[in-house]
Amino acid sequence: MSNAAIALGLMTAALLAAFVLSLRFRGAQSLEQWSVGNRGFGSALIFVLLAGEIYTTFTFLGGSGWAYARGAPAYYIIGYAAVAYTASYWLLPAIWRRATAWRVISQPEYFARAFNSTWFGTVVAGVGCFALIPYLVLQLKGLGILVSETSYGLISYEAAIWIGTVATVVYVILSGVRGSAFTAALKDALVLLTVVGLGIALPITLHGGITPMFDTLIAQRPEFFVFPEKGLSGTWYVSTMLMTVFGFYMWPHTFGSVFTARSEDAFRRNAVLMPLYQLALLFVFFIGFAAISAVPGLEGAEIDLALLRVTGQTYGPWVLGLVGAAGLLTALVPGSLIMMTTATILSRLITSLHPASAEREVQIARLAVPLVAAVSLIFVFSRDQTLVTLLLFAYAIVTQLFPSILLSLCCPQRANALAAFAGIVMGVGTVVWTTFARVSLPSLLPSMPSAVTDVNIGVLALLMNVFVLGVLTVLLQRPRIPTDHTG
Repeated sequence: MSNAAIALGLMTAALLAAFVLSLRFRGAQSLEQWSVGNRGFGSALIFVLLAGEIYTTFTFLGGSGWAYARGAPAYYIIGYAAVAYTASYWLLPAIWRRATAWRVISQPEYFARAFNSTWFGTVVAGVGCFALIPYLVLQLKGLGILVSETSYGLISYEAAIWIGTVATVVYVILSGVRGSAFTAALKDALVLLTVVGLGIALPITLHGGITPMFDTLIAQRPEFFVFPEKGLSGTWYVSTMLMTVFGFYMWPHTFGSVFTARSEDAFRRNAVLMPLYQLALLFVFFIGFAAISAVPGLEGAEIDLALLRVTGQTYGPWVLGLVGAAGLLTALVPGSLIMMTTATILSRLITSLHPASAEREVQIARLAVPLVAAVSLIFVFSRDQTLVTLLLFAYAIVTQLFPSILLSLCCPQRANALAAFAGIVMGVGTVVWTTFARVSLPSLLPSMPSAVTDVNIGVLALLMNVFVLGVLTVLLQRPRIPTDHTG
């Protein structure tokens, strides 16, 4: 049996297992059942579902790739989620109480109720879908990398993306959120097995241990574990971590997962436990560090190949296949949730214009899934970016929803849709302009020190968003009866 056949066989087995799990939950009769599981998830399912959304191909491939190429700046990946989990102890129960009272099943519906404005809900839907496209592109790129590398080049990168996309579309249509939650449990087990195992084994095999590995790297590249003075500096680290903390639960699919819970206590229990999950990322970094000497010379988008290249070269097809199986599920679970959430939003928008039965709503959502995938594929093949770059751009977009949600929770009587809309437009417009016009703070402010110019552009956009939102909230303030009586 060839190396490619062994590795692909293990990946195929993982995919079939995911489909078997999804078939248990086929035949949802309503959009609420398909997208939020009738709000019946306990702490365990909430845990694996939120982890399933958060630990993606970015964590699996992008984290090790950035450790391989960037060193110290990659540490932000550990920090931001731990801080966000802590904040979730207060944030998520507050969102859950209102969402449950209002019986909403999507993020745009929540914002529409919170701001007493249907049109504002449509705006939020547009922002959410715009941010989800690069996030879905990230998952599809990750699938292409995994399948192509694991097949030892037998399947091309382009063909791998098409195969992975079709598989994800079929999986979403069949399963719904319950299938994704149970597949996430399988994914977590495989990820922990492979990441922790390789994070320990590779440094021992290649360097004689974790400590000798660091000793060697520090001797060869003493600057590697120190933030550079410019660019990815300490300022960049702090600002990027803040941006991702604020945007952590603003993703439409993550926000929507809050609606699946049976009670708000599930979030408080998980806020205590989930920061421990971040410890697994240390082993992801160890893999990237170990790969520096084993597979030198990876640059640009190729840094995302570090984990797969060092595994295949060191341990052969059986271990590479196991890693590929775990990696495939890290793309399938969040990819399915992103497609499902986007399709749910589109279905709700369509049926708000043309009312339909509960069964018709879920049919429209299923039909929208291939459309979402097709749009994402256009962008998959149009740009050559690393997984981390894609994620940070999407984060900068979705984080612009955070000031509005915070205002609606803290001061619901002052929540003004026009003020929130203007703030979001300012924030999103800043991110899009600077990204596509290739404008940076150093080019805009050449005389300013790096402590200013290294600030993540998403944070600058967020500050402008908050300023506009605050000013207009005061100017447009008028008494209104709040719709929230849930505390």
